[in-house]
This record gives sequence, C-alpha cells and structure tokens, in this order.
Amino acid sequence: MVFRNLTISYEIIKSLKKEPSLLGLQIRSISSLKVVWKKDTRLDEAIEQDKRYKLCARVVKEVLNEPGQVIPLRYLEKRRERLRLTFKAKSFVEMNPCLFEIYYDRIKPKSDLVQFIRPTPRLRAFLDEEQRIYAENEPLIVSKLCKLLMMAKDKVISADKLVHVKRDFGFPNDFLMKLVQKYPNYFRLTGLPEEGKSFLELVSWNPDFAKSKIEQRAEDEALQTGVRVRPNFNVKLPSGFFLRKEMREWTRDWLEQDYISPYEDVSHLDQASKEMEKRTVAVVHELLSLSLLKRVPVPTLGKFCHEFRFSNAFSSVFTRHSGIFYLSLKGGIKTAVLREAYKDDDLVDRDPLLAIKDRFLSLLEEGWQERKDRLKQQREQVQKDRELLLATKSNEPKERLCD
Repeated sequence: MVFRNLTISYEIIKSLKKEPSLLGLQIRSISSLKVVWKKDTRLDEAIEQDKRYKLCARVVKEVLNEPGQVIPLRYLEKRRERLRLTFKAKSFVEMNPCLFEIYYDRIKPKSDLVQFIRPTPRLRAFLDEEQRIYAENEPLIVSKLCKLLMMAKDKVISADKLVHVKRDFGFPNDFLMKLVQKYPNYFRLTGLPEEGKSFLELVSWNPDFAKSKIEQRAEDEALQTGVRVRPNFNVKLPSGFFLRKEMREWTRDWLEQDYISPYEDVSHLDQASKEMEKRTVAVVHELLSLSLLKRVPVPTLGKFCHEFRFSNAFSSVFTRHSGIFYLSLKGGIKTAVLREAYKDDDLVDRDPLLAIKDRFLSLLEEGWQERKDRLKQQREQVQKDRELLLATKSNEPKERLCD
C-alpha cells in the first residue's frame, strides 16, 4: 500500500520558481517522495489484545445503564449485533462468571418467571475500586481536560465530543458535571445542554499545564545533563523500514525546523505552511500522549478538526511521519499509535488511570480461570464415571448361553 503526495517544502517550491528549466526534473523528484506503509505486527498485536477486554467492557456498560442495573437475558440477546457479540448472551455470562449472575424474576407482576442478569458482588467491588482510583487521580484528569481546552481554538470544545472520547482519555462517566461544579476556576459549561448543544469552556489559563510532553522531556533532560536541550520529536523507525534518500533528506530538514508547541497561538499561521504542519504533528503527538493507551482511532481525532485547526488531510501526517506514529489498520479501522510509547507490543509509557483497566482484566482472568477449573473438574468427573462403569461391567458374571 503506497501513500503519495507528500507535503512539498516551501524551499523546494521557491527553487522551482527561480529555476523553471529544472521544473520537469524537480517535479519527478518531488513526486517520488513516497512512503510505503509497512505493517507493524507488534503494535497490531497490542491492539488485538484489547478485543476481549473491550467486548466485556461494552456489555458491562450496557447492563449498568439499565434501570436497577439488571436486564432480562433475552433482552440482552436481542442486542447482540449492536454489542458485536458473536455468540449467545447466555454463553457470554457463563464465560465471564465474575461479571454477572443469573437469577429468575418477572418482567411484569403477573408474567412468567424469566432469566435476568445482574452484577456479581465482585463486579460491584471493582466498581467501588474504580471510583477510588478516579478520586486519587482527579488532579491528572483535571489537567488533561484543561490541556485539551488549551490546545483548542477559542479554548472551547463541544461537550458531546468530549463525552465521546472520555474512554480514550480515561475520564469518568460523570466528569463533565462533577468537574465543572468542583472547579469553576477552570471550567464553564455554556449553551443548551437539554438540546445537546452545550460546550465546555476554559475559564483560566494555567501555565503549568501549557507544557507538552516533548517540552517537559527536554526540560527534564536539561536538568539531568546541565545542557540546554532543544525540544524535538523522537523518530523511531520500525525494523526493516526503509526510506528513500529524498525522503530521508526531507525528514531531516523537517526535524531541523523549530518545534511549535501545541499550546502556542497559531492563528497567524497559514493552514498550508510548513510551520502549521509542524504544529499539527505536535498537537497529534500531545493528544496521543494524553490518551490512556497512547493510541486513538483516526475518525475520533477527525471529529476535532475544527477545534484543533486540523486540515481535511490531517491524517496524512501518520504516514508521512512513520517514525513518530504508526497507522494501524487492525479491526477494519485506522488507529493512530504513538511509537515511542511502546516497546514491541508492550505499553511502556503507562498512564496512572490504567490501574482501572488492570484491575478489570484481573477480574476477568479470575473468572476465566474459575470456569477453566470447573470445566476441567467436570471432564475429570466424566472420565471417572466412565472408568467406573467399565469396571462394573467387567466384573459382572457372564451369562452362560447353554449348559
């Protein structure tokens, strides 16, 4: 798969105007600046590993959103397609014994008894633990939300869009109402919430939050070495990845340009300028750094083109800067991954809020092991019963057919 039409630098365009005799040669050179997409198996595996976790999280969310946090099993069965369940709902409950338990109740007072499901005590305990982790990391959540607003045009973002990405950044379900009421010095909710037209606005600018991951890393390195370090991107080309000479030179020149902070006012920059591309890469890098798993679906990022001043072709930065990002096609959706946050398929730059995911995975694995042990015991019991039956038959006296 080949991604073409890389951004042409301003210097090359000027050289074309000055030397029109070289126009044909230069165009061929520029048009040859292509980046071949190369599959990164390890990063794809990191995404694949989350499939089962995400499925379980979707079903749990579905049940918890029901009145009384209970649901008839047959109702859940009807929602299989929407939940992307590839097997029966009852099988899902049996495969995850730590999540739900089945009991009998009536949908209406005089109706027949039917199977319902409800959260297990262990799932309830996890939900309490989740709230505790959120409370412990509230300053981190506040800083993330402030940073998103500080990077945005006019320092305001649609509340609906923020709710849509709450899982990507690790925000709790009630983050809007809770944080707006608790931190009026930072946030203000405007518009008409009842009509779905509300916006979250930044009230005050905190300079402590106005440092990107790259700028903070440069500061930390300068403190350790005593040498001033220029903020710049880490370029980490995957094994076996090859860039043609022209592309290597283009990348080198691009890296030598001054870093533009995602928190800097760029209203004066032209959308098609090389400086604006540098800023776009900085914003995307910061967004992925703030995300929980250091990766976000490209369509999700695309919803914020207006807020973060992205061009319509912003997604080209993921292939043009393959040493910074990886564009995964796993699961039929494009996902932007921050390379420096991973070592093979392991996330090394871990967000403190990932403690919630770790605890949920432990709960799932506990249930899977219990089911595995139970099935093993059942198989062993069947084998014992079979052996006992064979032994009994072998000890029975044989009938004499004739004297």
